[in-house]
Order: sequence, then structure tokens, then C-alpha cells
Amino acid sequence: MAHLSPYLLAVILAWIIAQGTKFLIASVKQWGAIDVRQLYTSGNMPSAHTAAAIALMTIIGVKDGVDSSIFALVTLFAAVVMYDAVMVRRSAGEQGVAIHNLIREQKSKVHFPRTAKGHEPLEVAAGALIGLGVGLFVFFVTR
Repeated sequence: MAHLSPYLLAVILAWIIAQGTKFLIASVKQWGAIDVRQLYTSGNMPSAHTAAAIALMTIIGVKDGVDSSIFALVTLFAAVVMYDAVMVRRSAGEQGVAIHNLIREQKSKVHFPRTAKGHEPLEVAAGALIGLGVGLFVFFVTR
């Protein structure tokens, strides 16, 4: 029987835990209102992209060594993911909100789609902690 790669398992598990946590936090903030979109949307606490990237980086580091070329590559990948979440996507989201407010203020008939949010640094840090924990958990469970 084939088994799931521990690398892929860490990524999938980190993503599920982060998105599930995001869903729970949103439900508590909205006084128990269920918003199923929180299971697949970007933004908010914690960053699922970061959790998945750090989980992969962690399991590669402990299985293949932090001196391996693949660890260097995945570290760069994780850094780009986190930078993008905090700097690029967050800025684009803030600009989207400003444009949306201007359209609403002008009472324009222009349809404005959902504004995708990036992340606050704390949301990325929380995702990184989830990823680190999941990567270590998967390593110890699968060795």
C-alpha cells in the first residue's frame, strides 16, 4: 500500500490546520456565525500559505539537513511567501479597500469584486508557528 510522502503530508496538514483555525477564529469573532468562505479564502489569522511553506521547510530541514541545497531553496521560497503576504498582498488589499470606499462614496454603479487581503505580521508569525509545529510533528510521527 502506497503512503503519502511526509513532505506532502506536512504541507497538507499545515494548510488544513491553519485554515481550520482561521474558520474557528472568524466564527468566534462573529459570535458563532458560520462563514464557510473562511475555509478557503486568503487573509486573516493565521496565514495558511506561511504555515504550509514553513511546514515544508521544517520537514526538509530535519529529514534532509539544513545544509542541503533543497533546504536552501525552500527557505528562499518560504521567505518570498511571507514577504509577499505582509508587503505585497497586504498593500494591494489596502488599496482595494480604498478604491472600494471611493466607489461607494461616489455612489457609482461600478461593480467591485471582493478585495483580497494580505496579512499582518502577527498573522504570518502565527502561520509560521503552526508550520514549524506541524513539520516537527510529521517528522516524528513518520520516522
